[in-house]
Amino acid sequence: MALSRRALLGSLLATSMPAMAQPAPVAIGAIRWDAWYAPGSLPTEAMVRSLSPAPWRARAPFFAEVPPDGAPIRFPAPSQAVMDRQIALSVATGLDYWAFLAYPQGSSMSEGFRLYRASAQRARQKFCFITELVRWGRADAPSDILASHPALLADPDYQTVAGGRPLYFLAFLSDEMLAENWGGIEGLRAALATFRARVRAAGAGDPYIVIMTPVPDQARRWVPLLGADAVSAYAVQAGARAAPYAALAGHAERGWAAQAALGIPVIPTAMSGWDRRPRVQHPVPWEAWQRAGEGMDRHYAAPTATELGAHVARAVAFAARQPARAALIYAWNENDEGGWLIPTHPFDDSRLRALREALCAPQPAARCIRKAV
Repeated sequence: MALSRRALLGSLLATSMPAMAQPAPVAIGAIRWDAWYAPGSLPTEAMVRSLSPAPWRARAPFFAEVPPDGAPIRFPAPSQAVMDRQIALSVATGLDYWAFLAYPQGSSMSEGFRLYRASAQRARQKFCFITELVRWGRADAPSDILASHPALLADPDYQTVAGGRPLYFLAFLSDEMLAENWGGIEGLRAALATFRARVRAAGAGDPYIVIMTPVPDQARRWVPLLGADAVSAYAVQAGARAAPYAALAGHAERGWAAQAALGIPVIPTAMSGWDRRPRVQHPVPWEAWQRAGEGMDRHYAAPTATELGAHVARAVAFAARQPARAALIYAWNENDEGGWLIPTHPFDDSRLRALREALCAPQPAARCIRKAV
């Protein structure tokens, strides 16, 4: 059958013009805070104390040993098989990367990252770093992290955004720390410029540096003055008293909008929960400000599967309108603070199943069938 003039013209255009580039899918990550892998160490024993009381035992990650007689929970020696299973679970859920809290090599808090790096499965799950500013040291005594991280940012498994730039979060800044450790914001800006140069020299390209703060005024000042690329937040909450999860999700989502209203690119952080009563009942050593029992009423209810999936889906939709096209979830394993995705003891994976439904159903070929275990 002869083609009409319009159909013929459309056919010629389709074959002569290059296909329009499709936007990159939103990269979805989850924060990892690995306090579980060094039995006898200060952070692991703090987790034993905070999660052993009866109300909190069900929050222990699936690999913990939870005696039925009420005796303290136990965390076994580090296991490569446990890490490999976490990678498989995360990948099957539709997550693209883990954002590891960075600690010095040899720290007990680096044991989770060591197990990840040793895994034969690691190429299936990318990684990036969240570095607390205190870990960078001082202007007159910079830490080894400033020298060791650039090569890791060049690793083929490192998460990139915005056309191949390695994603790097800098967290927990304060004006006091800027003044005391860096002689003011210009001192840290110089350190960031040096860090950028080292990352480029390592062959990783220009890092996409994200300042983590939920406070709009801090973002407005710090991001441009430091020469950073975007703003995000480690966690977002309003100190509510026994509030529903919807209040936490709404507060986080209003925070993304407030950050974007500053004209600064945003990587939104979705909240999987916030309920730090285990730490309030048994304060951890690194939170000297916390008095036992003070603030037990300040928490949010745990999300339902539907609520969690919907909140993360909204974070992904928000991220799709931002330059980096990346989203972050608090958290993979902040179990004693109430923010977790990892299956809990004995094996409650309801949060992961909710995320899989939210993340995979809309685009199965692009995100999940390709990664299915």
